Amino acid sequence: MTQNELKEFLETKVIAYNNPKFIESDPIQIPHQFSLKEDIEISAFLTATIAWGNRKMIIKNAHKMMNLLGNSPYDFIMQHNDNQLDYFDNFVHRTFNSNDFSYFIKSLKNIYHNHNGLESVFSKYAENDSMQNAIHHFKKIFFEIEHPIRTQKHISDPQKGSAAKRINMFLRWMVRNDNAGVDFGIWETLSPSQLSCPLDVHSGNVARKLGLLSRKQNDAKALLELDSNLRKLDSRDPVKFDFALFGLAVLEKF
Repeated sequence: MTQNELKEFLETKVIAYNNPKFIESDPIQIPHQFSLKEDIEISAFLTATIAWGNRKMIIKNAHKMMNLLGNSPYDFIMQHNDNQLDYFDNFVHRTFNSNDFSYFIKSLKNIYHNHNGLESVFSKYAENDSMQNAIHHFKKIFFEIEHPIRTQKHISDPQKGSAAKRINMFLRWMVRNDNAGVDFGIWETLSPSQLSCPLDVHSGNVARKLGLLSRKQNDAKALLELDSNLRKLDSRDPVKFDFALFGLAVLEKF
């Protein structure tokens, strides 16, 4: 396909999947339960954190997380005491366990108390055409208070070679606003043009088949290559093509 043909093909797939029907089977349904900005972004961040593996299990365990937070995540984070974290003892999603979950709550409280919230942290360190430096600095802030060393693995760092798929997905949810009803667009200090595609084995395989990616590993260098090629198709909103790559991979077995 020519570049114009590829863009037209992907645009049709974006239209096919970027609509409210997408929410029904996707983890983004969790933050769609809330209306308060802070509840949306916190529930989205926690859901994105455990978004690997079977999607039904991700959704099931994200619901468990919200129930443990009294379905008021912001209020719980700001008002909780350590005794309440004991209720997390039986929570586990793959390698993310109750100790990790408890630390995430403590760290989020620190971020809202001392750094003006999640959006402020990411906005402070964002670059004009990339969020990867912001993700790196976010991880440093997230672990600036005393923490279990094991929990560090649950926040990726692009400067250590990671494609940071889950955080890039979270940022897509928060920043994009195209009135399609899927992404929230509640972070107005950032632009979709700064975002990167959530790169994983599925989107990576489709990107290679379409000539958008040549690197074999799904790492930070691959993400940079994919970003560059997607920006050639739409510099203002390159990450919208995540819907196309995901739909082709997971739903169409492309």
